Amino acid sequence: MATASLTHIPLLSILRCQRSKLAFNNRPTLMAARSPPRSTPLSAPRAKAASLRFLSPSGSRPFLHSTEEAKSRGPLVPRSAGTDDGHTKSLAFPSVVEILHLVVSLGTILAADKLLKQAFVAAAIKFPSALFGMFCVFTVLTVLDYTAPAAAMGLMGFFEPATLFIQRWLPLFYVPSLVVLPLAVRDVPAASGLKIFFIVVGGWLASLSVAGQTAITVRKIVKTELIPAEPMKKPPPFSNIELWAWTGIFVSSFILAYINPTALGTSARTCLPFLLAATVLGYMVGSGLPSNVKKVFHPIICCAFAADLAAVAYGYFSKCGIDPVLGDYLTKVSSNPGAGDILMGFLGSVIISFAFSMFKQRKLVRRHAAEIFSSVIFASIFSLYSTAIIGRLIGLEPTLTISILPRCITVALALSIVSFFEGANSSLTAAVVVLTGLVGANFVQAVMDKLRLDDPIARGIATASSAHGLGTAALSAKEPEALPFCAIAYALTGIFGSLICSVPAVRQSLLFIVG
Repeated sequence: MATASLTHIPLLSILRCQRSKLAFNNRPTLMAARSPPRSTPLSAPRAKAASLRFLSPSGSRPFLHSTEEAKSRGPLVPRSAGTDDGHTKSLAFPSVVEILHLVVSLGTILAADKLLKQAFVAAAIKFPSALFGMFCVFTVLTVLDYTAPAAAMGLMGFFEPATLFIQRWLPLFYVPSLVVLPLAVRDVPAASGLKIFFIVVGGWLASLSVAGQTAITVRKIVKTELIPAEPMKKPPPFSNIELWAWTGIFVSSFILAYINPTALGTSARTCLPFLLAATVLGYMVGSGLPSNVKKVFHPIICCAFAADLAAVAYGYFSKCGIDPVLGDYLTKVSSNPGAGDILMGFLGSVIISFAFSMFKQRKLVRRHAAEIFSSVIFASIFSLYSTAIIGRLIGLEPTLTISILPRCITVALALSIVSFFEGANSSLTAAVVVLTGLVGANFVQAVMDKLRLDDPIARGIATASSAHGLGTAALSAKEPEALPFCAIAYALTGIFGSLICSVPAVRQSLLFIVG
């Protein structure tokens, strides 16, 4: 027994010494495990030793838990801003300074638009006031760019939050006329509706071909090489917090309107919050649909459908019907606005914001001025006169033909154009413009591929000249190299269309063709 005990004592001592020596030798390995080398990963034996060390009694428990949690979560994959799932975005709140910056910059544009509109009305000037404001802003930026470039860049930076806000919510400003489309087309006979649809689809295809072929022809003549455009900053995606916030507004205001239809003074004001929330929610949901679904169910259709569905639901529960609710959606009375009036109140600011996008791409405009201006001018003239001629040939009523003349021009300026003509149906004008954009958004890429319009300049100009903002948004999502030309042609098509329609001789010639 004594011999056995004496035999075990040296053995225990040897084991303890070996353990201490092993721990001492492994200390660098422990540090290496905590901060692995930058160039090469841990080898298999070292990784195995590290894992055994975590299981040792002297190992640290937090490291063990961290390793197990990391394994349960799986590998970490970096996400780009464009592929974020929205969870991180939903937790990021804008700072107070950012909110104030947005309010001041956007409020400045809205105030300028309102003041210009009042001044033009007081002076009995029919020229679009927002277009004049856009020219003024562009001129100021251009002058500053030559005299004080830092001041021009500072002015661009100051208004950047406002331009990003407008870019992010741009489709919403087109929606009101599509929401009240059932009221606008109620007095339009079915036969006339089919004729209008024929003009919309056939006219869009013809305008697309004319603009694209003109750009390619001029490009072959001038032989200007394509250079990279200025990068366009994209607005952030919608967050979960925004979605739930608008959902809360919709539910609470819908219940309030149901309990007391005049709680906010008038039925239009009381319905405004939930109708506006329904429109916004429809746009958010539509923007998040898969791309293959959006080909046939564009976000703006989802947006209008959500607003109409909310109007139907309120009309059913309140037993007042859908017509009064749609009438409250777009009242066209400044003292008693509805949700649609609030959204369409941004249309003037959209036009003014064109000045900033055009200024940012000024080098591109100068370099490709021949292709851009020739295509836009020719396509705009063709669109106006071809609509008048086809309407006369197929026997469409003159008032309806006049109402759809600016079918390829953005809503804000299309409404200004039809105001030059008496008896035009402005609601029908806006609805036709939106429908033209929807047709272009869904089919523009396939048609241009069939027409072999491969040049990005031609594709951008043809898209914007025939399908304005909605077509531009659809094309730029898949062809970013065409986006600058889309943005330029989008603005210039509306500008030139407004300019030529402000000439009395042009208006008289169109009225003569229409009959």
